[in-house]
Amino acid sequence: MDELAGAVPPDRPYTDPELGVVLASLGEWVGRPLTPENLAARLEQDAAVRPRPSVRELEDDGLFEVAELRVPGPPGGPDVTLVSARPAGLAGPLPLLYYLHGGGLVMGNAWSVLPQMLREWALPLGLAVVSAEYRLAPRTRYPGPLEDCYAGLTWVAGHAAELGIDPDRIVIGGKSAGGGLAAALALFTRDRGGPAPIGQLLLCPMLDDRNDSFSARQMAGVDVWDRTSNATAWQAALGDRAGAADLPPYAAPARATDLSRLPPAYIDVGSAETFRDEDVAYADSLWRAGVPAELHVWPGGFHGFDTLAPRAAVSRDAREARTRWLRRLLARPAAGDGPALP
Repeated sequence: MDELAGAVPPDRPYTDPELGVVLASLGEWVGRPLTPENLAARLEQDAAVRPRPSVRELEDDGLFEVAELRVPGPPGGPDVTLVSARPAGLAGPLPLLYYLHGGGLVMGNAWSVLPQMLREWALPLGLAVVSAEYRLAPRTRYPGPLEDCYAGLTWVAGHAAELGIDPDRIVIGGKSAGGGLAAALALFTRDRGGPAPIGQLLLCPMLDDRNDSFSARQMAGVDVWDRTSNATAWQAALGDRAGAADLPPYAAPARATDLSRLPPAYIDVGSAETFRDEDVAYADSLWRAGVPAELHVWPGGFHGFDTLAPRAAVSRDAREARTRWLRRLLARPAAGDGPALP
């Protein structure tokens, strides 16, 4: 990975006015990137402030059925915790969203992402959700987190009947680092002959360890997740392999040269964030490989804008577009039931 300091940043892109107000209010979170020196303290701070609702809280007075599951992990690894949730009272089998949380591969948890997903997707779409608690860097480096995600996916598909889900209607998804893991998981399960998801929901995915795109340089020191934070996280996740020429695509999906036979993808990203160019490039690579992909670049959006500014008009538009894509995807015939639609 090249030296980050000393480069003159290009002109800053447009920031949505509503989002700009929120960005200005974030204070220390902007311009105080994650570094190797402050990593331990920042991880401790994140664990203290990031909400981790209990099963009872997630059940929301009986609106949802929620269970924490401990399932076999990868060979030689520990068990994997999965948080399974579904609207109460719905007869199965339900389609499933297998979701991987964000946090730069170093932070986050499987519980905190569920409240919004259950309200916005599970209820209106009749969808079950399983959120995977994969191991985090720097304690666990590649391929540990990906192997955790794959072990969880294969267990869920193999126990679909008892979970009340349809193994032929599994969507894998994630946000930021979780989006990158979901993209890697799509490649991994394809090449291992594992469960075949019907779609991949990639929200501002973290895809490229090389960290040298135009948007990465453009947003240095400005985005809430900037080039320095990104370099720190990739180094924590990959160690000395970060930036190596022979890094496998399962570690950083932007490295993939064969994207054929992957499931349809939804990719969205803000126009004012570090991951913009690598995400647009990945969508283009999917199209070139003949894979259906829907790409949204939200004007003026910084990284995680829809979470940090949920009431902004562009945030509402982004959430609605994702829901529409999921609804269309889940309405398609299952394999063997008729012709698949592009």
